[in-house]
Amino acid sequence: MQNDNVGVLILNENSLIWVLLDDRAGNRSQALGVTGALGLPVTEIELQYGPAAKLPNIILGASLNGLTPSSKKALQPPWPTLVVSAGRRTAPIARWIKAQSGNTTRLVQIMDPGSGRDDFDLMCLPAHDQPDEGSNTLVIAGAPHGMTPVRLESAVAAWSERLNPAKAPRIAVMIGGSTRRRTFSDDMARTLCQQINHIAIQTQGSLLVTTSRRTGDAVNTISKILDGSAMLHRWDSDDENPYTGYLALADAIIVTGESVSMCSEACATGKPVYIFAPPELITPKHARLHQSLYDGGYAKPFEGTIDLEWAPQKLSVAENIASEIRARGFV
Repeated sequence: MQNDNVGVLILNENSLIWVLLDDRAGNRSQALGVTGALGLPVTEIELQYGPAAKLPNIILGASLNGLTPSSKKALQPPWPTLVVSAGRRTAPIARWIKAQSGNTTRLVQIMDPGSGRDDFDLMCLPAHDQPDEGSNTLVIAGAPHGMTPVRLESAVAAWSERLNPAKAPRIAVMIGGSTRRRTFSDDMARTLCQQINHIAIQTQGSLLVTTSRRTGDAVNTISKILDGSAMLHRWDSDDENPYTGYLALADAIIVTGESVSMCSEACATGKPVYIFAPPELITPKHARLHQSLYDGGYAKPFEGTIDLEWAPQKLSVAENIASEIRARGFV
C-alpha cells in the first residue's frame, strides 16, 4: 500500500524516523508493525528495485545501486535519526543513508541483512534462524506485524454484524498453502477439513475459514468438504477478505504452520492458537519457529482437538522491539 502523502515529519522536536518499504508484503508488515508500535510519526519511503537488487549485499555494500533512478532521487536530506528496515534488499539502502548522515542515523534491521552487520545499531533476528548473538542483536520469537490491539478492536466493530450468524464458539481457521520448497496438497487440505468439521460438531460451534493465494487449487477440495458447514472465504473470491475480522472475533484459532506471519499474528490475539504442521509441509526452520511458540506458551500443535479454556501467553513482537528501541535511546 503506497502513501502518496509522504513527507518529513518532526518527532520529539527534532527527531526523524524513516521506514523503508519494498514490494514484499511480509517485509512491509514487519517494518510497519515496529514503527506503528513506537507510536510516533513516521515517514514512509517507498522503494522500487532495479535488476542490480538481485546481487548479493556483500557486492552492493552501502549503496543505492539496487534501486531504480526515481527511488534514488527520492532519498534526500535532512537525514533521519532512525531508519527501520526489513529484508535483505533494504539493507544496502539503510547503510547508505547512515553513511550520508555522517554515521549519526541509527539503523534497526528486521531479519539478517546479509552483510555489513556492524553498521546496524540493532538487528532483530528470529530465533528460528538460529542467529549469532551480539551487542547489536535482539533475538525474537516469530515476526513483528501490524495486528495491534487497536486494529483488532476496529475489526470487531467492522465485522461483528457480518459474522453474527456464526454461533459461538467460533473457530477461525487460517489456511495458507504451498511455499517455494513445500506443497500444500489435497490430502493435507482434506485432513485439516475433516478434523475441523469434527471440532465444530464436538463444540457445537462454527467455523470461520479463510484461504490464501498460496492455497492454490486445494481450495476446491476445501470448498467441497466444508460446503455448508463453514463461513469460507476463497482466495479467488472478489469479496472482502475477512481475515482480520476472523482473528478478532474467534474464540480459538487454527493456523497452517508454513507462514511465519500468520502464526505470529494469530499468537498476538491472546486466544488459543493451534498450528497445523504436517511434516511434508514444514521446513526445519518453520519447525523451530513452532517449537519456540510452544515453549513460550503462545501456541500448541494441532492434533485434531482444541481446548477452548486454555489461556495462552500473548505474543507482542513489535511492541518488544519498540521497547528495545526506546531503551537504547534511539528515539
